Amino acid sequence: MENRQTCINGAVEYLCDINDQMRLTEILAKVKPDVIIHLAGISFAVHDNTREIYQANLLGTLSLLKAIEDSKCCPYKVILASSAHVYGNQAQSPILESCIPAPVSDYAVSKLAMEHMARLWFDRLPILVTRPFNYTGVGQTAMFLPPKIVNHFVRRAPEIELGNLDVARDWSDVRDVTLIYRRLLECPAHGVVVNICSGISYSLQYVLETMIKITGHQIKVRVNPEFVRLNEVKELRGENSLLQSLIGNIPRRPLQETLAWMYESELSLTGAIAGEAKQ
Repeated sequence: MENRQTCINGAVEYLCDINDQMRLTEILAKVKPDVIIHLAGISFAVHDNTREIYQANLLGTLSLLKAIEDSKCCPYKVILASSAHVYGNQAQSPILESCIPAPVSDYAVSKLAMEHMARLWFDRLPILVTRPFNYTGVGQTAMFLPPKIVNHFVRRAPEIELGNLDVARDWSDVRDVTLIYRRLLECPAHGVVVNICSGISYSLQYVLETMIKITGHQIKVRVNPEFVRLNEVKELRGENSLLQSLIGNIPRRPLQETLAWMYESELSLTGAIAGEAKQ
């Protein structure tokens, strides 16, 4: 990514490659942030370039940690986002942080490797590692399943291609996750790994049935064998008692509310674009 600086609503935004350690050090030395939340990386679990996954998720995080130390910016909290995918298929559900990780993809391995690397820095920086389970909301790209499904209902598509319909995920609303990160910044804990989750899992079948209720539109589902993963994690549902002990009551919007928000937002955007095209 090209290094550049922009100003948005009075706030200065610096953009640079996460692996550009020298530039990161310069930016951190100038800004001197009180807190750092590291969310940069490859987030799509089936990203097709394995080298990019490790370069961004593992080495990019190492680059950031070294830049923080070299810049001497001294933040009071550094949050690193790992992923619930490190757990893989577990016999226990919901999944506790103490469960032994069993990653089944390069994405998950890269995140677990990042965690192990970050532990080497626990005595040097106030690091807290999160394992967010799935979350969604307005603005998420359609390569992820909830926005893909919502988009098909917005377009009133007659058919949708999916993989396994019985997989279940602990989906949270991105607005709730944002608040959780804010509260984690404010809590004194560091040197720990914590789940970010709702404690409730929903199947893809539930998502489809909910969208039918919201829109009244019936859609035919065709299972595409190419979308069926051989090492598919059947269920990812987190246990959030540690999170609750750190931040108190956990905000949780029901998935139906999130899907309705996504549908209405995309529907209004589609209408606005259509209106501009007529002018």
